[in-house]
Amino acid sequence: MTVMDFAMSAKASDYHKRLSEFITDYVFPAEAEYDKYREEAGPHDHTVPPVIEELKIKAKAAGLWNLFLPAESGLTNLDYAPLAELTGWSLEIAPEAINCAAPDTGNMETLHLFATEEQRKQWLEPLLAGEIRSGFSMTEPAVASSDARNIETSIVRDGGDYVINGRKWWTSGASDPRCKILIVMGRTNPEAASHQQQSMVLVPIDTPGVTVVRSTSVFGYQDQPGHCEIIYDNVRVPVTNLLGEEGSGFAIAQARLGPGRIHHCMRALGGAERALALMVNRANTRIAFGRPLADQGMVQNAIAKSRNEIDQARLLCEKAAWTIDQHGNKAAHLLVSQIKAVAPQMACNVIDRAIQVHGAAGVSEDTVLARMYSWQRAMRIFDGPDEVHLRSIARAELGREKSVFAAAVT
Repeated sequence: MTVMDFAMSAKASDYHKRLSEFITDYVFPAEAEYDKYREEAGPHDHTVPPVIEELKIKAKAAGLWNLFLPAESGLTNLDYAPLAELTGWSLEIAPEAINCAAPDTGNMETLHLFATEEQRKQWLEPLLAGEIRSGFSMTEPAVASSDARNIETSIVRDGGDYVINGRKWWTSGASDPRCKILIVMGRTNPEAASHQQQSMVLVPIDTPGVTVVRSTSVFGYQDQPGHCEIIYDNVRVPVTNLLGEEGSGFAIAQARLGPGRIHHCMRALGGAERALALMVNRANTRIAFGRPLADQGMVQNAIAKSRNEIDQARLLCEKAAWTIDQHGNKAAHLLVSQIKAVAPQMACNVIDRAIQVHGAAGVSEDTVLARMYSWQRAMRIFDGPDEVHLRSIARAELGREKSVFAAAVT
């Protein structure tokens, strides 16, 4: 029988200690400055608050950089899980401060796996250095993009160029002034088999014909890097900008989204832990009907349920990460679907309880809870909605060969 060991390695433990200190000493104190800058700049100014660049310098100096990529950090997915969870405590700041923020992480993994040497030099190296940012342009407003085979954006070969036409949205990162490159997924061969029609092409954001229409808000919040609607109108790029081979876009998307999904789930654990910490503090300090909220059975129930759900989700996340390390992304795909369906819902549950315990303060901007909830709720849709992952899990279960026990009782 295979033994699963989720204990932190010595290397991961060392990183965990140093990252914990970095977040406590620098990231949490920077949140007020970050928020003040964003408030004064207004929702449509997507310039990065200067404190981010200051934190990046400190993180680099501390060796807390590119931890998500095994080829750079030497960490396994299981090693990275508790580190990503720490960054989830301060989701807007901590991941970018250590160059582990989406969508750049997924794009860097994609470039690492599928780019040519020239493409890596031009785009991967500055991304790894934290000098630029990037966007991933897959989702479209006109089709159900949860099934990537629906994507209609056309990528047509014309001599030595590809010509791209289409409309995308939810291209995260594209409003950031530092965004220099977009990975665009579109259809190169409509006549091929359904999983071989799509390709991915590198498009510099300043290419003629690329128009960033707007950044779409999430529950009324505008994120700094933006989630953009983009029009591609006869956009020309050289054929050397193709990632991998023509028709490999669907396979590349699956390779990209696997680690990306589990990284989001790792960070969701950290967000849920912060919400629980706020809930416990509120329960211990708020007096209602002559007693602390902590004495109320309903509040105790909310706290206990939250602890149970966080710990259960963490174990499933660790199992998925361990399986990726031991057997690869393909072998872990159902576990990734499981945790992707579990972690955001769990985080929503915990944050919702924390909001309830905070009362009116919970739905205001006086606490971080409303904004945290908006992100975790959106996470139940992006990188595959809950329903798609649950369908995959159900189909696998329905098609599974009966165990000896199941056969004996059915």
